[in-house]
Amino acid sequence: MRVRIDLMWRRLSFRTQLFLPLGAGLLAALIVGGILLQTFATKQLADEHEPARRSIQTVAAALNSTLRASDNPQKTLDAFVQSLDASTDIHFRRMEGGPPPAPKDLRSLKTVPQWFVNLITIPEMEAAFPVVIDGKHVGDIVFFPDISADLFEKWIGFLALTGLVAVLMVLTGTVAYTFAGSALRPLQHLGEGLTRMRRGDYARPIPVGGPPEIRRSCEEANALAATLAQLSQDNRDLMHRLVSLQDDERRDLARELHDELGPLLFSIRASTIALIEATRLAGNLGNSAQDVLQSVEALQHTNRRILDRLRPLYIEDLGLATSVQTLLRNFRKQAPHIGLTDTIDPGLNAIDGPLAQTVYRVIQEALTNVLRHAEANDVQVQAVVVEDTLVIEISDDGGGFPPDNVFGRGLTGMHERVRALSGSLSLLRAHERTYVRCRLPMQATRDAASSR
Repeated sequence: MRVRIDLMWRRLSFRTQLFLPLGAGLLAALIVGGILLQTFATKQLADEHEPARRSIQTVAAALNSTLRASDNPQKTLDAFVQSLDASTDIHFRRMEGGPPPAPKDLRSLKTVPQWFVNLITIPEMEAAFPVVIDGKHVGDIVFFPDISADLFEKWIGFLALTGLVAVLMVLTGTVAYTFAGSALRPLQHLGEGLTRMRRGDYARPIPVGGPPEIRRSCEEANALAATLAQLSQDNRDLMHRLVSLQDDERRDLARELHDELGPLLFSIRASTIALIEATRLAGNLGNSAQDVLQSVEALQHTNRRILDRLRPLYIEDLGLATSVQTLLRNFRKQAPHIGLTDTIDPGLNAIDGPLAQTVYRVIQEALTNVLRHAEANDVQVQAVVVEDTLVIEISDDGGGFPPDNVFGRGLTGMHERVRALSGSLSLLRAHERTYVRCRLPMQATRDAASSR
């Protein structure tokens, strides 16, 4: 139960957590005021009317003395009774005349709420003092105090106390609300800044404001953002250098394969063709030579495919746009049953270096995945330059990708190459099509190339 209450408390907003204790304090003050009122009001009412009660007792004793000394005590008593005002707290009750007028009904008070009257325990303050004539008890002087004024006074005091508490609570709440706003605003800016940092945006600083503790947190967060920005830039530079070194190694390996293995294969093929011509009349030997020729041709095809995977050497000679068109033509030959539409910007021929290699690899890897896994009937390829950003999108209507395996081995390598160039690569499924989208900033790539 305690854990549940703690969880509920943590889910409340800061302002709610601040105002709930204030509201509870107001309610507690009202409850304590009611308890104190009920505790002390009864004794206070009795003490306030005790002097009047003693005075009436003195009046009764003086009246009895006067009656004993009077020649006509009945006439003196009648004169005393007529002198009493009906509005006073003193009444005369004759033994044969019934009870005096009833005390004022407190429920008839319009200025004091009934719940407040019920909250106070009214003490028994009525008192009766006998009047004697010639040794005969002829009546009583009765004290019936009117406490309506006292109740009204206490009601006013209760209202004043409640109003004072309410005003203090409003003032405190206003100050707390203003303070909460001034404290929450920097915290909100700090949270937004940390969210930007989590997303990799370190350029926009966090506004520094609020109390000293929050200002120090904002300053530390800005210093952390600057450090992370430098580390991110260093990481991109390192990845860019690794990609460049990898491309250089692939280029050297491709050169070796092309310059060393290529001529040897061509020589073997030419010798095999000459051997076939020389031994055309020998059946078995001719068949064996034909088999050797087929193996050599297959080896040459494999060598060209490996060279193309290592490094398409013709990008430097033909340009990126022409190389991509060649790649698309080869795709159409390999999969004539798949409809392929393309939008290739001719301006891609002006791109070279790691950026050109990355664009070519992304399109090549996406089309390879379509051939191997997609079972698609329609493929769309787009590679255009929008302002200073190179946008690549390959989509197909195939079966999509497993939800637990977004990036395969090939696209993971492409993702690392794209990150090294400060770009982004995403794979998504929408409208029953699979999209591979890549965005590469050309300016960042030029800066990285110039810094090498």
